[in-house]
Amino acid sequence: MRVQRPEYPAAVKVSLAFVGLALACLAVADLSISTLDPWTELQRMAWGLLTPDFLAIPSLWDALLKTVSFALCGVALGASAGFLLAQAFHWGPVRWLCAFVRAVHEIFWAFILLQIFGLTPLTGILAIAIPYAGICAKVYSETLEEAPAAALALLPAGSSRISAFFFVRLPDVWVHIKNYTSYRFECGLRSSAVLGFIGLPTLGFHLETAFGEGLYSEAAALLMIFYLLIATLRYWMRPRLLPLYVLAAPFLLGAGAEMQMSNLLRFFTQDIIPAPLRNADLGAAETWQALAEWLQYLWSQQALPGMIATVVLTQIALVATGLLALGFFPLISRQFMGPVGRRLGHVFLVVLRSTPEFILAYVFLQLWGPSMLPAVVALALHNGAIIGHLLGRYSDQLRLRPDASRGINRYGYEILPRLYGQYLAFLFYRWEIIMRETAILGILGIATLGFYIDSALSEIRLDRVVLLILFTATLNIGIDSLSRQIRQRLRLSHQIRET
Repeated sequence: MRVQRPEYPAAVKVSLAFVGLALACLAVADLSISTLDPWTELQRMAWGLLTPDFLAIPSLWDALLKTVSFALCGVALGASAGFLLAQAFHWGPVRWLCAFVRAVHEIFWAFILLQIFGLTPLTGILAIAIPYAGICAKVYSETLEEAPAAALALLPAGSSRISAFFFVRLPDVWVHIKNYTSYRFECGLRSSAVLGFIGLPTLGFHLETAFGEGLYSEAAALLMIFYLLIATLRYWMRPRLLPLYVLAAPFLLGAGAEMQMSNLLRFFTQDIIPAPLRNADLGAAETWQALAEWLQYLWSQQALPGMIATVVLTQIALVATGLLALGFFPLISRQFMGPVGRRLGHVFLVVLRSTPEFILAYVFLQLWGPSMLPAVVALALHNGAIIGHLLGRYSDQLRLRPDASRGINRYGYEILPRLYGQYLAFLFYRWEIIMRETAILGILGIATLGFYIDSALSEIRLDRVVLLILFTATLNIGIDSLSRQIRQRLRLSHQIRET
């Protein structure tokens, strides 16, 4: 019997609208190349990639252990807190709290925590744990809500809610929770590496040093070690060894700087209070006028330009991600490639999706200079590889007729129409994640919100930092809400937790 392919007229219209918006954003985007001789630099990077120097970094294995340890501690704490929050996620204040903490990127949390705890292991652990708690709470709550309700009817009369939860609901979804937590640990490894760029002793710290000094052979060795760490995750992260890892991880983090609790008091009572409110020489009327001028300046000169640049960059990167994902998924699909081709395609996509956007953007920044171009390419490659990987797996599950066409006709008329709804679901889910990453790329000199946050940090104006981070969180929450509404309106699949 001929299987009728689903049609997505509304989805196609929405897709074209987003493409049109991205083209409009291109007209105002800065995609210039400012380096004098990018090809020479590219040749040096390529030579470094071909000649990795594993012996030039004496503290390589220590950095590797710390990268894993920060990820373990942060994800364990975040997942535990997220599991507890998931039980009350239906309560509005808890849901809003989780939306806020997950809307702020790990690096921004690290910036705030550095002012409180200094360059200590606690800063790195909490920078991962806080946003991951909000992410896990949302995913765990949705997973529990989707648990089959039929088994609850078989419970003896008078059974408590606790018994029903631990003996019926949790066992039904435990595999999904375990798999998602495992994926979240992989994300934690990427976050841990990136936190090295702010001074924590992970792989990112040595990677920034190597790139900054033009030592591309050392940088290549660090990246290869990181790829090997991700690729072998399923071999060394065994469930029976997990308790041992979690217990040992805090002892491998080192001492770091001394933590001063007086910083905590000063942070909340002085540092984050707007500057006009700290001026005791002003009267009440003058204080409110000064505060209004302070807010107006911050909004017009920093927050608004930063938000516009963040949205422009996000929309271009989102559409570029979608285009690359459509080109990437056939590389690992049985519908298009043989065993050797799929294996090579898997290696290619694993490298791209294992490299954090921040690191990719940092590499491209060395080639092209501080414009939106490095950020667009980095975001599109990383997220396109993630979506392409997931679409490739979904395409393998499709059954085709024996007389199904091949080549480009199979792609355009058989596979893509049947994957298009799932493709958009993945893409719209990544929208908010791309926005989060776009904001932090400002630290590299691109004029998004992160650029102004980093500038305020360098001037030790923490009141501006906190307010700009609040603007960033609000923008991310708005995009997340809009994305969810679009997915619901288009009735797109919600089975997207692995992204």
